[in-house]
Amino acid sequence: MSELPACPKCQSPYAYEDGELLICPECAHEWSASADAGSENVVRDSNGTPLADGDTVSVIKDLKVKGSSAVVKVGTKVKGIRLVDGDHDIDCKIPGIGQMGLKSEFVKKVAE
Repeated sequence: MSELPACPKCQSPYAYEDGELLICPECAHEWSASADAGSENVVRDSNGTPLADGDTVSVIKDLKVKGSSAVVKVGTKVKGIRLVDGDHDIDCKIPGIGQMGLKSEFVKKVAE
């Protein structure tokens, strides 16, 4: 009997096979056994460079701030980014504006 991996969502050891899929009976999460090896989602900047927590990025396009007349200008450097799941990949604090969410397609990694 082969050892099945734990559920990637809730870490339950009770996963079972159903055809091509693995299913967790505790949280009902379904995933492919073949996608287990590379299932980690990598956030990349506009040039395709992988980003990590704590990186410094530069904005590549003027971005309007919703609900405000402020604009994040091209070339604005943002230090200490934090990667999150969701529509906006990056949580950060922009100088002069404050806490904000950015999409990774509008930034490029700055060599430190």
